[in-house]
Amino acid sequence: MKRITVLLAEDHTIVRQGMRLLIEADGDIEIVGEAKTGREAVQMTGDLHPQVIVMDIAMPLLNGLQATRQILKAFPATKVLILSAHSDPEYVEQVVKAGATGYLVKQSSSEVVAKAIRELQKGNTFFTPSIAKHLKDGYQKSPDGVGLRKKGDTELTPREAELLQLIAEGQVNKQIASELGISIKTVEKHRQHLMEKLNIHDIAGLTRFAIATGIIESSVQSTIARDASSK
Repeated sequence: MKRITVLLAEDHTIVRQGMRLLIEADGDIEIVGEAKTGREAVQMTGDLHPQVIVMDIAMPLLNGLQATRQILKAFPATKVLILSAHSDPEYVEQVVKAGATGYLVKQSSSEVVAKAIRELQKGNTFFTPSIAKHLKDGYQKSPDGVGLRKKGDTELTPREAELLQLIAEGQVNKQIASELGISIKTVEKHRQHLMEKLNIHDIAGLTRFAIATGIIESSVQSTIARDASSK
């Protein structure tokens, strides 16, 4: 029997290891790799070519949303299943726009996660019931299928969102330049453009925006916001 190949992208080691044991228990699914950051997930997808990626949204260096966009742009046949602690409509909307075809909350049982992986591999979609209802209601209200984004929201490019995450995580220009493979001068230029676009002119403000829009995990907002305010 040919097994479904899966890449796990989750930054918490104990969660990732537990998921591997549970998901592989049935024997028809093989975990071919484990990524601890969104950037690793992108790189490992290119190396391993998994059929399905189980992706957490809250990932360091490059969050799951941006990683999903990059992966599906480069490898459109790959299926992405989001497994997140968040079920907020804003997260769901952004994930669907990014191209993921499945979304489960982390309270889901291992049987449900395995079923979702199988459905995505077949070319189907799979969403937690409450999320599926939101999507159905949202598409009814928005015939073009774009979603329910509030009027006036600022749309960031993938590179801008990537830069914003690194800034909000406390990385300085030299670290960001190394991470993105660009010059420090280019980072400074992008940072200035980002601040002008958002009309936000300090790191603490950028961090609050990143938290509010789900670019970084809300559960770490107190620590990050405190650190940013002290800079």
